[in-house]
Parts: sequence; structure tokens; C-alpha cells
Amino acid sequence: MLDHLIKGATVVDGTGAPPYTADVGLRDGLIAAITQQPGAADTAKTTQDATGLILTPGFVDPHTHYDAQLFWDPFATPSMNHGVTTVAGGNCGFTLAPLNPARPKDADYTRRMMSKVEGMSLKALEDGVDWSWTSFAEYLDALEGRIAVNAGFMVGHCALRRHVMGPDAVGGQPSPAQLDQMLALFHESMAAGGWGLSTTQSSTHSDGDGKPVASRHARPGELLALSRAVGEHEGTQIEAITAGCLDQFADAEIDLLVGMTTAARRPLNWNVLTIDAAVPQRVPRQLAASERARAEGGRIVALTMPILTPMNMSLGTFCALNLIPGWGDILALPVPDRIAKLRDPAVRAEMLRRANSPEAGVFRRLADFGRYVIGDTYSQVNNGLSGRVVRDLAAERGQEPFHTLTEICANDNLRTILWPMPSDNDPDSWELRRRTWEHEDVLLGGSDAGAHLDRMCGAPYTTRFLGDCLRGRKLVPLERAVRMLTDDPARLFGLRGRGRLTEGYHADLVLFDPERIEAGTATLVHDLPGDSPRLDSRAQGIHSVRVNGVETIRDDKVTGAIPGTVLRSGRHTRTVSTAGG
Repeated sequence: MLDHLIKGATVVDGTGAPPYTADVGLRDGLIAAITQQPGAADTAKTTQDATGLILTPGFVDPHTHYDAQLFWDPFATPSMNHGVTTVAGGNCGFTLAPLNPARPKDADYTRRMMSKVEGMSLKALEDGVDWSWTSFAEYLDALEGRIAVNAGFMVGHCALRRHVMGPDAVGGQPSPAQLDQMLALFHESMAAGGWGLSTTQSSTHSDGDGKPVASRHARPGELLALSRAVGEHEGTQIEAITAGCLDQFADAEIDLLVGMTTAARRPLNWNVLTIDAAVPQRVPRQLAASERARAEGGRIVALTMPILTPMNMSLGTFCALNLIPGWGDILALPVPDRIAKLRDPAVRAEMLRRANSPEAGVFRRLADFGRYVIGDTYSQVNNGLSGRVVRDLAAERGQEPFHTLTEICANDNLRTILWPMPSDNDPDSWELRRRTWEHEDVLLGGSDAGAHLDRMCGAPYTTRFLGDCLRGRKLVPLERAVRMLTDDPARLFGLRGRGRLTEGYHADLVLFDPERIEAGTATLVHDLPGDSPRLDSRAQGIHSVRVNGVETIRDDKVTGAIPGTVLRSGRHTRTVSTAGG
């Protein structure tokens, strides 16, 4: 007898094959039977009529930061609401383990770093996580049996450095003995089930003290030694971030990334490829790294988002505006001093010059302040401005847009919420995205779910993309879109028995209404530990989500079940060839 039978579903199986109608039976957490003959399946304890609905494999999000959130939110909301059943965490060099037991204060350093660099609530990190582990194995064990999604974790370079070198990890170089200790610690973490090495060299990544995070101080020899160690373990990967990921790689960055993937003989992925028809040279330059890697026996995969993720800004709290060259020092001043600077015409002119300069890279996209929409306001003088476009307000006032924006923010003591309208929402950019998605080393993903909680909400990319494919731009057919969200990331990570809807595979499933599948508008909610805020987005058209055969979402509501598995390298992943595997 089957545990559950889904009857009459339109199956899109993740392989790219055309849809077909079938009954799908589940038993012991696996897909036990798929039959296209109505009534031919075994009897089942429970049944579900799925006529008119689409059944797909669960979606795999290749880049998240759910490392902490899973402790207070085992349901990985809102990702699971949007059909994500497997998440990859521990990215960008940042993990909560290992921690050196001889330095208890390292946990506080890690919390403050995660709060600064990944936009996590410090209060939530303090109140929502028990920090009871020291080793990477203990961290994974702390999650086992208490999560609703499947989750695998990279081993963060910053944690390795901090564990071995202490405060000297920031600014220092390891001695030969310390490098040996780092490698031994890494091997121990990998043996426990770490998916591979994650590291960052990005100039935007600073710790809670405002200093470059530990991995940014690593020289190529250290990175290559760790990469070789990755290759000694089954089913492993590399994830790496450099400054050029945000715009265009320098020659030295391509040399480094190619060296790392070829040293490991494992795929390396990076985040995130920004596609904009106004910068046509970016995509070829970024994908040149992939082409060179393949020529030398490695593989470099670029993650890119299939939607435009809305991000809010503020001159009052840390956000992407702080990362514009020359802006960080001004926006770090006490609020009264900050307002005084922003009201100085000479300062504003210099800020605009820096924001529009080549050194700003991808952050130049933020410099068209006339395209900003005013969000929440907090003063009487700003009443009625919410929803207005700064360009229009500036024209009414006879001011330059950035002047108008700063005055509005100053009136709110810099608490005003700002929503920049994307500059790359044009037909040419969408056509360039469609063509870029066809590249063998481009993968959909990069949600950053679990991070930047009150600034952006990338988790709903799955439902928004499917809605766009079915009823919007229709850039790719449904069967290909589903494969891009399921089998493609599962194959990159070498996931065993996941990513496809086929007999014998794990029953990670999404059942949705093709007429309604979509993501709702992101709204600010206060549901984190300590009443901290985050952006949330409701899923539309999702009837059911199952993880390992157990229903975890019903009509966008969490059921409370926690059937997820901590996915460990080797046991739950296989080695993927750098030739494509």
C-alpha cells in the first residue's frame, strides 16, 4: 500500500521532458510509482486530486544563508512556501562553525560579523541560536532532526582562519604550522559532511569592527591549498566571491578562480552574475572565466537571478549605498553629523561623482536617484510622499533629485525607506538574460535567502519566475524553467536522488496552480527573535510542498512537520566531474 497518492497531476519531471498526466504514489519518503493509466496505482492511505495542477520536483536554492535562521525557523520561510525543498548554506566564506572552544568570545565576533556582512539581526542571532557547538560536526548535529527542508552547508574560510589564528586572522598570514592546522580542521569539517570550501575576497565584506573579513587576507597559496583539500573528499564543491563578481573580473581574479577549480578538480560557483543590456561587455567577460576553466580541466559556474529582486535602501542604516566608494565614511557618521554632510552641496556633488565613477562598478546602478520611490516616511512634513517618485518631486521643487532625496530623508531623521526602480527592466536586458541562461555554466540562483533580511527578499524567485514563464514574458517553456530550478542545481551539487520526479527518488515535491503561481509583494514583518524586522513575501498558487514525502506546506501555510535532512557530502552527494558531470 502507498502512503499517499497524487491523482491526475500534470507532471513536469525536472528533466526538461514535455509534461504528461499521471498518478504519483509515495511510500517511505520516496516516489514509489508513476502511472499514466488512471486507477492503475496501488491503494493508498491518503489520496489527493491534482486535476488541473502541476506537480514538479522540489526546488533547489543553490545560494542561501539559512545557517542561523533554521534554529528559530526550521521551515526556512519564506523559501519553503515558494516550493524550495533543498537549500545550500554556508556561502561566501561565512559559517557559524567551527568555533574555537579556547576562545568563547569568538561566538560574539561571529555574530557581529554575520550581522554586518549578511544583514542578519544581531538580536535574533543572540536570542534565536544557542551556540552550543564548537566543531562543524556538532553544528550539523545540532540541526539534524529539527528542520523541515533539506540543507547542506559549505565550510566557511573565515571560521577556519579565526579558529586557528584568532584575532590575527584579520590582517595576518598563517605560519606553515597554522596552515597545516587550518587544513586539518578543514578535513575534519569535510569528514563531518561539509559540502566544500566557501570563501570571499570581495571588497564589500567587512566584519563587525568594519575591518576586511578574515578570508580577504588570504593569499593565493592558502586558497589553493584549501582547494586541493576539497578534492580529497567525495561529493564536494567550491564557492568563491571576489570583488569582480559585482561587475567584471580582473585578470588576476580569473587566474585565482581557475587555479582553485583545477586544483580541486571540483566545480566552483560564484554569485551573482548581473545581466544588463546597458553593459553588454559584462556577460562575456564574466563567462570568460568559465570558458578558460573548462579548457584547463576545471569548471566555474555563474549564478544569476531570473527576476529583479526589489531592495530597499536607507540613509539611516547600513545598506548597499554604504558600499559605494567614498560613501561608507559619511554614512557611518552619527546621524546629526551625517545630515549636516548630506545638506552640504559640495559633499553631495562629490558623493554623486564617486557613485557615477568607474570605481563604483555595479553600484553605479544605484546612482540614478530620480528613479527612487519613497517608501515609509516618519515625519509630518513628509506626509503624502510615500509612493511618489523622486524625479517628480524634484521637478516640483526645482531641485536636483539627490538633493530632494536627502532633504526628505533628513526630515525623517534618516529613517525614510527608499525603493530604487531597477534600470535593467527593459526588453533588451530580458532578451540578454534569456540568451545567457542557455550557457552551460550559468545556473539560476543567488537568492541570499536568510540574509539582508530587512533590505531584500530574494527567496520568492522560484514562484515569480514560474509565473513569468507561464503568464508573463514567457522567456522559456515551463518544462525548461522547472529543470532550471530543480535538476540543474541538483546536478551541480551532485545530490543523490533529488532534483527529478522519477521512481526511486526522494519525494521532494511541489504541487501548484499554473493559473495562479506567483509571489506576493514583499512586506515588512516583525517575526524574528527580539521582534526584529524582515521582508516577507507570500506565495500564490502553491497547493502543497512535500519534503521526503511529508507535507510541509498546505495552501501557503506551514504544517509544522520537520522531515528535512541535513545533507552531508559523500553520503548524500556524489562527486561531480568538472567536465559537467
